[in-house]
Amino acid sequence: MPDAAAEISQPEIAHVLTIDLVSASTLPGDEKTKLMAELNEVVRQGTRFCVTDAAGKLTQLSKDDGMTLVFFNSEPEAAIECAVETAMELKAHPEVEVRMGMHSGPVNRVVDLAAQSNGTGIDMAQRVMDFGDAGHILLSKRIALELATMPRWNTHLYELGDGEVKDGEKISLVNFYAEWAGNSETPSKLKRARAQATRREKFQLLGRRLVAPAMSLSILAIAAGIFFYARRAMHVEPATAPPPADKSIAVLPFVDLSPARNQEYFCDGISEEILEALAKTTGLRVIARGSSFAFKGKNADAREIGRKLDVATVLDGTLHRDGNRVRATAKLVATQNGAQIFAQTIDKEMENAFALPDEISNSVVAALKMKIAGVPGVSRQLNAQAYDFYLEGLFFSNQDTEEGLRHSIEVFQLALAKNQRLARAWSGVAKDWIRLGDSHVRPLDAYPRAESAASKALAIDDRDAEAHAYLGESRRVLKWDVKDGETELKRALEINPNFAFGHVMMSILQAALGNRREQLDELAAAARLDPLSPIVASAQVSAFVANDRLDDAFTAAKRTMEIDPNYVYFEPALALVYREQGKLKEALEIYQRLEQTRNQPTAGLAITYARLGRKDDARRVVNQLIERANRYYFPGDQIASVFVALGDNDEAFRWIDRAIEEHSATSPQIAYGREFRALRSEARFADVLRKIGLDPAKFAQDRQ
Repeated sequence: MPDAAAEISQPEIAHVLTIDLVSASTLPGDEKTKLMAELNEVVRQGTRFCVTDAAGKLTQLSKDDGMTLVFFNSEPEAAIECAVETAMELKAHPEVEVRMGMHSGPVNRVVDLAAQSNGTGIDMAQRVMDFGDAGHILLSKRIALELATMPRWNTHLYELGDGEVKDGEKISLVNFYAEWAGNSETPSKLKRARAQATRREKFQLLGRRLVAPAMSLSILAIAAGIFFYARRAMHVEPATAPPPADKSIAVLPFVDLSPARNQEYFCDGISEEILEALAKTTGLRVIARGSSFAFKGKNADAREIGRKLDVATVLDGTLHRDGNRVRATAKLVATQNGAQIFAQTIDKEMENAFALPDEISNSVVAALKMKIAGVPGVSRQLNAQAYDFYLEGLFFSNQDTEEGLRHSIEVFQLALAKNQRLARAWSGVAKDWIRLGDSHVRPLDAYPRAESAASKALAIDDRDAEAHAYLGESRRVLKWDVKDGETELKRALEINPNFAFGHVMMSILQAALGNRREQLDELAAAARLDPLSPIVASAQVSAFVANDRLDDAFTAAKRTMEIDPNYVYFEPALALVYREQGKLKEALEIYQRLEQTRNQPTAGLAITYARLGRKDDARRVVNQLIERANRYYFPGDQIASVFVALGDNDEAFRWIDRAIEEHSATSPQIAYGREFRALRSEARFADVLRKIGLDPAKFAQDRQ
């Protein structure tokens, strides 16, 4: 019999998780031994999936590697859960910095934990891990595809593309990231490889176009130019192209060139602040963040961006933050011919970094021969820490998930603890509560907080357009004061006509007032400012359906899918159109697929079942929605729409009353939505509209 310590099983397919101490090779031996022991203890005792041989095996590959190996022969979900739980447990051990890699493949697994394992599954998992920085949980495409079928994990998987390991061999990499585990940054190894590839392409192109002597002189001239350019605290190159006649611009997210490549939130925030400053320029059309940031990391040509966003100019740049120093570079390019209009570099101490957006935006409008209206938005008495927290709050707010929005509020509050007069942080808090309302939080819990934060922002800065919009929306929902909501929204769009989401909010309000043309005009304005926004496209679908323009709705639904095939608010846009066109089987297929992938039924699914005559299925789904509404929150007007489809008007009105009592923000759709037309001939329908501040006469023509 062979010795147990050396006994190795036959090869088997396993889900391999490798965990590596960051910079293990540079650590002193005793420190590395201590940290490895601490890591192994966390993995053994701190997670549910590593404590028994049935769940997985834990081994230290060698005393020098500083690497822990866990592998599972069950589902890949056990491996990712082990990784996530390990990452969460390690938050209490900040001295233990790790990176992780996962792959499914053949493993010769040891029987005794003291011996070594081997196999291509382990080799590949280690290569995947080697691409990571501290905090990364990287996956091979093979194991990621299995996890992508599971609703719990599929929204946290982000494709990174191919990484080259050796001899030209490539691995398709996927990053796992959630608020509670992982690292959202692109791994620095990938960034460097792509930057080198881009530089090689540029020099190859240069080599093809120029003879050798000319090329040598050009490179020397470029090098000298870069040297003197970088030495200046601020410099604006003379324009190399005249400003375009069409005054329109997209601000791309600035690229992080900081040594640790961990300043994505800072780069995104500075870019967004430049965008907000430019949006106050009279006569300049500024593309909204959602559409301009859609090109993040894609290295798209200015001409391509110009075509897709219908803009004449593009602003992009880089940020290098090192200690207390920040260097920003920016360039403005004409999209018609790719010509550079101006280039600029600015050096700042972090204490004065808040001035960067204003200085860059002022240079842009000067180059375009325009003038910013009003006063700067954020550049007030700020300290560096308050501004840093503010930008981090913006970053999480734009993730638009419940976790992201809640964390954003926490970080904005940290900024306000440093400076209570930071108006934009107050309006950021208001925005977060507006977005949490209805979708994740009961309106009566969310909208009072939004109203309070917006009021505080306006007490500091009456020209904060977003604060006006969120104040108006809060009062519309809390007090059913549609006119006050309209007044505040008009003020917001007067200050910032480039406020795309403000136009969406105004379209909803105009629909509630019975102004159909104005509703569609506002959405057209939003689409012009935010052409790649699934929110805007989906809102257009709903508006076209409500106005019986089903062909236009179908076109808008297809556009929504092109922009983001996974975007869903209350229901999939294309399913809604199919349902209202009477293509119930096509609608049902989409609704059922959504229910399976997200494990969440929708009111639209129940309505479709009811219209197909499958009333038992419709009642099954609406009962699930009622259970959710009783346990958490779900808008009562959505449930009411199902009972209308089932022909139970009494129950529909009961749920409408509940929606009004709970102050559902979507209650106005009762007035103009096609789903509710069967109620409009009843006297109590007019009473419902009066309760929410609407005029029943505006919708009398829609009665069936």
